[in-house]
Amino acid sequence: MRTILCTLLLILPTAVVTAVDVLPPDQAFTYDVTASADELRVDWRVLPGYYLYRHRFAFASRTTGVTLGEPVIPPGKKKTDEFFGESEVYRDALRVRLPYSRSDLAPKKMTLEIKSQGCADVGLCYPPQTWTAEVSLPVRVATTGGAAGGVDLMALLQDGQDPTDNQFLPPEAAFPFIAEMSDDYTLSVVFDIAEGYYLYRDKFSFNTASKRVQFGAPRLPPGVPKTDEFFGDTEVYYNQAALEVPLSRAGPEAGDFEITIGFQGCAEDKICYPPMTRDTVVILPAASTEPPADLLADEPVAEQDRLAELIRSGNLSLVAASFFGLGLLLAFTPCVFPMVPILSGIIVGQGPDITTRRAFTLSAIYVIAMAITYTVAGVAAALLGQNLQAIFQQPAVIIVFSLIFVALALAMFGTYEFKMPAALQNKLSDMSNKQSGGTLLGVGIMGVLSALIVGPCVAAPLAAALIVLGQSGDPVRGGLALFTMSLGMGAPLLVFGASAGHLLPRAGAWMTAIRGAFGVLMLGIAIWMLSRILPDQITMFLWAALVLMSGMFLGAFQPLAENSDTRHKLAKGAGIIAVVYGILLIVGAATGGNDPLRPLHGTRFSSSGSMAQLEFKHIKSVADLQEEVRLASAAGRTTMLDFYADWCVECKKMEKTTFHNPAVMTALSHTTLLQADVTANDAQDRALLEHFGIYGPPTIAFFGTDGLEKKNYRVIGYMNAEDFKKIVQGATK
Repeated sequence: MRTILCTLLLILPTAVVTAVDVLPPDQAFTYDVTASADELRVDWRVLPGYYLYRHRFAFASRTTGVTLGEPVIPPGKKKTDEFFGESEVYRDALRVRLPYSRSDLAPKKMTLEIKSQGCADVGLCYPPQTWTAEVSLPVRVATTGGAAGGVDLMALLQDGQDPTDNQFLPPEAAFPFIAEMSDDYTLSVVFDIAEGYYLYRDKFSFNTASKRVQFGAPRLPPGVPKTDEFFGDTEVYYNQAALEVPLSRAGPEAGDFEITIGFQGCAEDKICYPPMTRDTVVILPAASTEPPADLLADEPVAEQDRLAELIRSGNLSLVAASFFGLGLLLAFTPCVFPMVPILSGIIVGQGPDITTRRAFTLSAIYVIAMAITYTVAGVAAALLGQNLQAIFQQPAVIIVFSLIFVALALAMFGTYEFKMPAALQNKLSDMSNKQSGGTLLGVGIMGVLSALIVGPCVAAPLAAALIVLGQSGDPVRGGLALFTMSLGMGAPLLVFGASAGHLLPRAGAWMTAIRGAFGVLMLGIAIWMLSRILPDQITMFLWAALVLMSGMFLGAFQPLAENSDTRHKLAKGAGIIAVVYGILLIVGAATGGNDPLRPLHGTRFSSSGSMAQLEFKHIKSVADLQEEVRLASAAGRTTMLDFYADWCVECKKMEKTTFHNPAVMTALSHTTLLQADVTANDAQDRALLEHFGIYGPPTIAFFGTDGLEKKNYRVIGYMNAEDFKKIVQGATK
């Protein structure tokens, strides 16, 4: 009965197949065939919703002189099938190994015939498929020494070469290898080394750009001691080198990943090959066991990768709670904190009659608009490979948004005390009133603009969500993490907003004073934003002007009456302090200072005025980076690459604190320092960011003396000097 049913399904008209939207078999099941000296490997990739039968595989050689052995097919998953009863099937990925032998006259290429059969989960079984693949066979190496350093004479004659010449095997023939998973968490790399050749034990490296896996320290068997003319006393491998690399996985699902293997070897007493790398793809089967407890115990895991793993495999409730808490911590960083006076100013702008309920409603709309914007921008950044927030950091956008805050401030001060044409005054007043939250739509617009323009910092939680979104293309888990993180960032804003509605005085001089204070805060936000595009000295002068004028309004130069109360005395004292601080800012700006919080730091008035600082070499493109890393590697130096932008607040904080720390500078003394300024966000900047799979600064990458990035040590977001020193020490050892 099963045979009849299967036959009927196989002869259904094409229209029926199309109706259920089933892919043709050459799209549902794809394969790749590679060859080593004595084995063929057929790597299958099966799309979700499809599967292959184990017992329906068949393989045959269609080339004279090449004979196949018994195929080695791993066990499949048990399935009670409507077509074949109890069967074993494969989903996602599969590797079939085919031992083979060949005669001396066999050609360098063979034709492999593959038969298979599979089905779709919708209930359709494909007819048996027959595929053919042309496979290039590697150069054969003799089992005993001979002319040409052990090259098979027949292979040389077929290549038209003279075996009496001093010929050497190409690296791929001298050092062929097979890389495959020996278990769920161990990569096995076996080199079959040609006779008369050897590999250096200390020249192996393993690197991957895939986010699916992370490598630990490789396990290398002892080598043969050798006094080498190139490297002195060392250890080498002859005949075979079986290496193991422990790895952690982003999740238990099957897939594949690319690996770059570095190595170096020589021909005995003849030539030494230069260091070389080879790329290959490794099939990652679905994990059926738990990872070992000590897996990668000695290797650090970057914070963003640890959080990305939580998003991928953690319980959704745990993901939401964790990222809400992380967002709460981010709320007090320099990128988010300016939103507090923005929202408070909007509420104050409603006047003294605002209720707590109204204040909370305005705050909630502002926070939700900000959260939705962060989420949409993050999903778009991951799927499009471009940070949308960076687009809004152009000078024109920053200037316009700063002018809006100036307009808001003038409204707080009493609706434009400066005389200007009535038409312009009315226009500014209308714009100010609308954007101050006169309507709920205006508050939402301010929330959107604040998310895109005020707080564009990249932090580890944001990077983790973008990593997951970029890899899977599924916005559900990554989008949930982004949204709950944004709500966490906005939670303090709800508290501040509701409190403003509850605590604001209902009338009197207090209300005028509070509105004036928020006007000063709005001007401060405008200066803070302009500091992203203005020179440090000009920014210092702007801060000085704001502080001096605030001191004057507080009564610094007004005499106190005999019957002055405590409030007036405190105001005058604060005004005098503001004037003194403003004068220090002017002096600092005029003498080379660049930090408003330490106006005399770095000037000739400061004992640290000539303090040493890190010297970065600026790069622009991927080619620039590769050349600098190559030069550093040739000199035996590690490399650090810092991604920086003028609009990145956390980048400037890193420069002024972490990078000036003496312990950090000492740890980096033998490291080549590179900096990529991505302020312009042009095509080269985006290409460089895309090369690393990152979305913006601050991000710091480290490269070993082998020229490969140590991804476990990548830093995203601000890090204090003590923690950063530990990262540097691990990355540069």
